[in-house]
Amino acid sequence: MVTDEITLTELTPSFTLTGVPGAVVTTGSPVTMRVTTNNFAGYTVTVQPTTPNLLPSIAGSTDVIPASLLEVSGPAQAGTFTPLDPGTPVVVDTKASASAPTGDIIANNYRITVPFVRPDTYTGTLNYIATTL
Repeated sequence: MVTDEITLTELTPSFTLTGVPGAVVTTGSPVTMRVTTNNFAGYTVTVQPTTPNLLPSIAGSTDVIPASLLEVSGPAQAGTFTPLDPGTPVVVDTKASASAPTGDIIANNYRITVPFVRPDTYTGTLNYIATTL
């Protein structure tokens, strides 16, 4: 018996967006991953921030950057950018068939309009989830 399988591998471990307040900054290289599934109905890949805010690294700083200011663009967005939402996953790719035997490479770009906050490194975690249809 052969069962359905899906894996999400080779995910870019991190990316950095750097700019001054008011600047619109986009990733220089896309975030990539490989989805492999034998499910002939296909798959969906979503992304969602784990917290509502990107947090500062300077101890005692109360500035945060709302995660909703971070926008993603992938195959599902057809070149447009969609704001992230901690309460709702954003679909970044979907396919109505099995992946290639070696997997499908998915690429996402991110952008943000840098808010007026204290100069610092603000970090957050994004969860990518691949599910079969």
